[in-house]
Amino acid sequence: MNSRSPSPARLEVTALEGIPEVSENADLAALLLAGCAQTGLSVYDHDVIVVAQKIVSKCEGRRVRLRGIGPSARAIELAAATGKDARVVELVLRESRRVLRVGREVIVVEDIRGLVLANAGIDQSNIGADDPEAEALLLPLDPDASAATLRAALNP
Repeated sequence: MNSRSPSPARLEVTALEGIPEVSENADLAALLLAGCAQTGLSVYDHDVIVVAQKIVSKCEGRRVRLRGIGPSARAIELAAATGKDARVVELVLRESRRVLRVGREVIVVEDIRGLVLANAGIDQSNIGADDPEAEALLLPLDPDASAATLRAALNP
């Protein structure tokens, strides 16, 4: 993606302007194309568009309100060991195949997708909530399918 014709020997990274706060069921492809246009960019074959997981999770409705989460005994135990909210720990357990390591403020897991990561990728920062402590954002269920859907929408 650049402001002139593509060159195979060139790497350019540009942040898109005008991308609004994204909500569930937003048309992410349309938002990205509008951001490209506002930034003065065209999309060419073989361009790579990098999208943060957070924006995809928001579009896919992976936001969870903690109020409705009842922590299990295991979640309460791990919360005591990590200092994390037991409801968030419950989400970590639900999103994981197995717990690999527990430390202060972190639980390293193999998640349901087979990825090894901290806290099952669950995030509470910068999610656009009135009270971020009351909500959490989960990873997309199938990141490969999310990417394929977005690629298809960008390349009709």
